[in-house]
Order: sequence, then C-alpha cells, then structure tokens
Amino acid sequence: MNRPTVPNASRQVTLLLVDDSPDLLSLLADFLRPTRWRLVVAFDGQEGYQKATVLQPDLILLDVRMPRTDGFAAIRLLKADSRTRNIPVIFLSGAKEIEERLTGLRLGAVDYISKPFSPEEVMVRIGIHLDLHRRQAAEAVTEEEEDALQPGAVSSTVAAAMHILRQDICQAPSLTDLAHQVGTNERRLNALFRKETGTTVFAWLREQRFVLACELLADTELDIQQVSDQVGYGNAANFTTMFKERFGVTPSDYRRSLRHPDHQD
Repeated sequence: MNRPTVPNASRQVTLLLVDDSPDLLSLLADFLRPTRWRLVVAFDGQEGYQKATVLQPDLILLDVRMPRTDGFAAIRLLKADSRTRNIPVIFLSGAKEIEERLTGLRLGAVDYISKPFSPEEVMVRIGIHLDLHRRQAAEAVTEEEEDALQPGAVSSTVAAAMHILRQDICQAPSLTDLAHQVGTNERRLNALFRKETGTTVFAWLREQRFVLACELLADTELDIQQVSDQVGYGNAANFTTMFKERFGVTPSDYRRSLRHPDHQD
C-alpha cells in the first residue's frame, strides 16, 4: 500500500531541480552548497519525472518551458503517479502571464516563482514548503485506498490522460493535444492505452461517455438532448443511435426500464 511518507528531519533533504538552463543550475547549486540540502538536476520534464520516481526527492523545482517534455506535462505525470503525487512542486518560470501561473497551480504546484528571482527568496520558500509538507504528512493518519486497489494497473501517462479526458468529457482535446499534455506522442499514447486498457484512447473515452450517460438518465430529469450535450454528442439523434448500438435500447427506453421495471417485456 502506498502511504504518504513523513520526511525525516534527521536525514539529508533532497531537492530535484528540473531546468534546461545551465546558468540557473549553477546559480542554485552554488547557493545551496553551504546548506545540508542535496541538489539533483534534470534537464527536461521527462528526465525529471524519471528521477523523481527513483529518488523520491523532498521537493521539486520545475521550469515550465523545456524541450521534449515541458513542466506542465511533467507535473501531470508526477500527480498521476502514486509514487510522486505527494511531492511538493514549485514552478520556476520566466513567463509573466497570469494564465500560465494559474495553470501551474491548478495542476497541483504548491508555489510559483517568476524569473529572475532572488536565490534568498527561493531558499525561504523551499524551507516553508518543506516544513509544511512534513507537518501535513505527519498529521495524515491514513491515505485514500485507491492506489492499493489496482497497484500498477495503468502507467502514470495513461492515468494523466484519463484525468484530462474526465475533466471535460464533452469537449475532449484532440489526440495530438492530449499526447502533448502528458509528454508523449499520439502513437505511443494509443499503444499504451491498448496495452493497459485493451482499447484506444477514444474508444475508452466513448465508453466513459456511455457510463456518464447512463448515470444521467438514471439519476436526473435531463431530457435526451441535454444528456447528449453533457456527454459530448450534441445531436440527440446521433446520441440515440450510438446508445442503441451500445446497449440495444434507446436512451428513453433505458430510463423507462429503470423507473418502471415491472413493465419491461
């Protein structure tokens, strides 16, 4: 069972810095040298994610704009993996746009520091979040059991993609965009879905839409057009056709069978 680990105050703290700028790496390495903190570096998001799974750092400093796998794709992978989802992540970025900052925070970062920055400020914020994480982990009596239900059932890449699709099931991103958001390409993402779920990305999404449609038909008073809109079909006629092909009955008949079971043929 994966449980939150409580950082041991007596052991050396490990920081993972993920950034493609040698100058920044050198600056922070020099500044951290007098401390007891150990600094490990990675030069893109994929390398950072891989090192995080192995090293289990106490905190991650993550750049946004990097080659191959950017910071947003990296944090999606980190948060989808039970081994790394509880590690605090602080974004470091030269971007000034508020939307980019908000995106980082929405994806699970605990803080966002704009470049150029004061090394002293970075040190103080690292200390604050290390202490906060230590206290939160110590106070956590139990962790949700979902990670123990099917350990290793899906990779972090597939889990991250599933989370994105579920977030806005009626307006799913294109396969190209989805793959970019989780740091891979369309071909590999579909291959992972086939291997781990037995189906393609959008066949999996279609089934999730049917699951949601059944819940809405059973538990709400939404009409068929509204249900169709909620699950991303838009046109009620197309939705009815697809639903009947999947379940052998129309959405109206499905709802009727649930509410008046004694009147089924």
